[in-house]
Amino acid sequence: MKRISKQVMAGNVKIGGGAPVTVQSMLNVPSTDIEGSVRQAVALEKAGCQILRAAIPDMDAVRLIPAIKEKISIPLVADIHFDYKLALEAAAAGVDKIRINPGNIGGDDRVKAVATVCREKKIPIRIGVNSGSVEKSILAKYGAPTAEALCESALYHASLLEKFDFTDIVISLKSSSVDTNIKAYERIAERCDYPLHLGVTETGTLRMGIVKSAIGIGSLLQRGIGDTLRVSLTADPAEEIRTGRDILSALGLRGGVKLVSCPTCGRTRIDLIGLANKVEKALEYVDKDITVAVMGCVVNGPGEAREADLGVTGGKGEGLIFKKGQIIRKVPEAELLDALMEEIDKL
Repeated sequence: MKRISKQVMAGNVKIGGGAPVTVQSMLNVPSTDIEGSVRQAVALEKAGCQILRAAIPDMDAVRLIPAIKEKISIPLVADIHFDYKLALEAAAAGVDKIRINPGNIGGDDRVKAVATVCREKKIPIRIGVNSGSVEKSILAKYGAPTAEALCESALYHASLLEKFDFTDIVISLKSSSVDTNIKAYERIAERCDYPLHLGVTETGTLRMGIVKSAIGIGSLLQRGIGDTLRVSLTADPAEEIRTGRDILSALGLRGGVKLVSCPTCGRTRIDLIGLANKVEKALEYVDKDITVAVMGCVVNGPGEAREADLGVTGGKGEGLIFKKGQIIRKVPEAELLDALMEEIDKL
């Protein structure tokens, strides 16, 4: 059952309150490179990014905000640490959302200043707690950045904003431990109704990062927990978007093409692995709610994938194109990809 949270708006995008789960990413071009940041922002939007974050480490970086917003239509988030003046300037520059931890920016007057300007401009704030940012007093209490420690830290930061009647809050609690991560989100989901931004931090490079993220994010989404997500990878941010979309697709939480393919066996007589990879690439920007199957042999192909809208199955040097389990064409192996895409275009 889906956890129904409070809803906030980041620009024109709904977060929480039963809205579809959105996929985020973050620029990794140096903040000093405005032209490069804009190029990457445009590319990430094209790749399917729905909310984009940029680091704002100093006042010079605030110039990124209008430059990027001029070229993209998705919401832009300012990632800010410690300096409340950066939050005020980012808000003035037109940012759609701010990521900041109120407990790290100074006294009540500073927190109030940020809360006031964000309320006036309808800018939500994401509180981003991770295992390396838990307060010393909380660490001393729990002995380590445990799930309960992460939860208590996030609620502490939220209370600082609530003191000034600011509740357009999104919360994230990220650990590099998948198990701790899952437990932390389970706890916070029971203790507040704020939208939750899912992610596993510092997952590593592409291969292991995808595995950790799929488990840490996917298991929570499967239980109805989570309103937006960012897959953190030491890789091109476009891979974060693809992985996030794939996680949602695997759980049936987003539309688009779903690809199924068999693991191959000794009956396979075509280059199925090569074909499956080519089909996956060709389907990357196909915007249709369909399932496409790439199967290895005629023994199991149409039968096992009978629910697919379209599929291809291999024979010796040739293959069959099938639709809802019914064979519609026989073509040489070299023409299988083109023939399949022709049929997809007809749908």
